[in-house]
Amino acid sequence: MLNSRPCAGYGARIDTWNVTRNRLMEDFKKVFEKNKAWAANTTASDPEFFSRLAHQQTPEHLWIGCSDSRVPANQIMDLPPGEVFVHRNIANIVVPSDLNCLSVLQYAIEVLKVRHVIVCGHYGCGGIAAAMSSQKNGMIDNWLRHIRTTARIYNDLIEKAATQQEKTDLLCELNVIEQVQNVCATTIVQDAWDRGQKFAVHGIIYSVKNGLLKDLLHCEAGNKVTHGADFPAVLK
Repeated sequence: MLNSRPCAGYGARIDTWNVTRNRLMEDFKKVFEKNKAWAANTTASDPEFFSRLAHQQTPEHLWIGCSDSRVPANQIMDLPPGEVFVHRNIANIVVPSDLNCLSVLQYAIEVLKVRHVIVCGHYGCGGIAAAMSSQKNGMIDNWLRHIRTTARIYNDLIEKAATQQEKTDLLCELNVIEQVQNVCATTIVQDAWDRGQKFAVHGIIYSVKNGLLKDLLHCEAGNKVTHGADFPAVLK
């Protein structure tokens, strides 16, 4: 006959989990407290803010950036809610197999009629560092293959960098450039340009050390590419 009594230590584990759960829920309550404070402060400074926001969104920018919590689109560009349509993933990658990203891109261009599509990378990107490492990371290695392909293409240039930090920083920049090209190659962008829709695709990179953006390149209708002021010298 099976013993119906709980295993030894079972009750203690339940008690421990209950304590942990209570702490987690207490921490989560802060989300609502801070939200109420933010909503009140926003309304106090601009009484019509939420009324305008509820009517519709009319952003001029689509931001394709990294999921890194240190790289928030609105704050970096000093724009309020409603001004930036955002898609984020590990290492700001754009590939034709990612229907999530392509759906965002299509909606931004065809419905919102954004004027600027921004691909923003950042120095110190964990995805870039992981892609440069030989360490196995599990499922995400399938995603990082896109970065590793870029690294192979530009391997000779990357290896000329003096330090590992410089190599990583360069790959962060090269990844942005590759993703801008990927955005521009989509049927979504090409068809919109063929229709005469006016917008540009920009590649920029953010430094978490000083909060500043660097200007890498821009692409417009007709696949016209313009180098930004901070375009990598090794590619010139």
